[in-house]
Amino acid sequence: MKKRLIFVVMAMVVSLAGVADAATDTVEPLVNAEWVNDNPGKPGVVFLDIRDEASYLNGHLPGAVHTDYDEPYWRVVKNGVPGMLPDAAHLASLIGGLGIGNEDHVVLAPGGLSAGEMAVATRIYWTFKTAGHDRVSILDGGMAVYQKKRQRPLEKGATKPAAKTFKVVFRPEFVATIDDVKRAGNGGNLVDSRSPGQFSGIIQSPSVKRPGTIPEAGNLPIASLTENNGGVFLSADAAAALHRKAGIATAGPVITFCNTGHVASLGWFVLYELLGNKEAKLYDGSMAEWTMDDANPVKTEFMPGAK
Repeated sequence: MKKRLIFVVMAMVVSLAGVADAATDTVEPLVNAEWVNDNPGKPGVVFLDIRDEASYLNGHLPGAVHTDYDEPYWRVVKNGVPGMLPDAAHLASLIGGLGIGNEDHVVLAPGGLSAGEMAVATRIYWTFKTAGHDRVSILDGGMAVYQKKRQRPLEKGATKPAAKTFKVVFRPEFVATIDDVKRAGNGGNLVDSRSPGQFSGIIQSPSVKRPGTIPEAGNLPIASLTENNGGVFLSADAAAALHRKAGIATAGPVITFCNTGHVASLGWFVLYELLGNKEAKLYDGSMAEWTMDDANPVKTEFMPGAK
């Protein structure tokens, strides 16, 4: 009986030590497939699969939990504006329900087939940061890179996590408001992360009321910030060179935007994490909010009938 009690105590100590180690190790914004392959079941690490449910069920990282992305999950409608950041109570319930506590290291696993898929990861990453949680990483290249080596393990079916308590500590410094955008002015500190067609006004998203962009904004589409518009991020040097070429600042108060704050999150991630600009912000409402008020100016380079 005494030996059994000693064994139980030692097991508890080892388990608690593992959690403590997980809570104190360095968390990088990007982890590679090798890191993921080496850390299945590590105490305090939660793999969060953000692909569609069918892809998840067909094969996911060992122990990974699935979450949907759009409303009513990580994005909600506020004052008629789609895709907005949920309130603290919503996020606390969502994140805790996924089995994530404040000490856990969350690793986001997107599909990785395009920059757009990686933007799902960067938007959720930004949401965690805004909610006060710094222990979050993205699988660089997503599941597309992880699955290139067939010997890497996968699980099928759903993982049902035990709910945890997650406390949200809102950090407004990550969020640009419409007033921040109005004050931004010149100097390459407004970045439209959409395609050149939407930037120029040739193409209009159904989520915005008027085509075009915010005057004085520069354009750096997210497709150029990953390798071949895929799931692997460019190096910091390559990303910095692209920003310089586009006339966009890499230091100081830079604001990224798009239609609804989705693809702009990838531009923000590159600025904030890869280029180290801790003053970068994401305009959550983006053009969907901006174009709701006719008093807000919109610039378009597309002139109907022009040749």
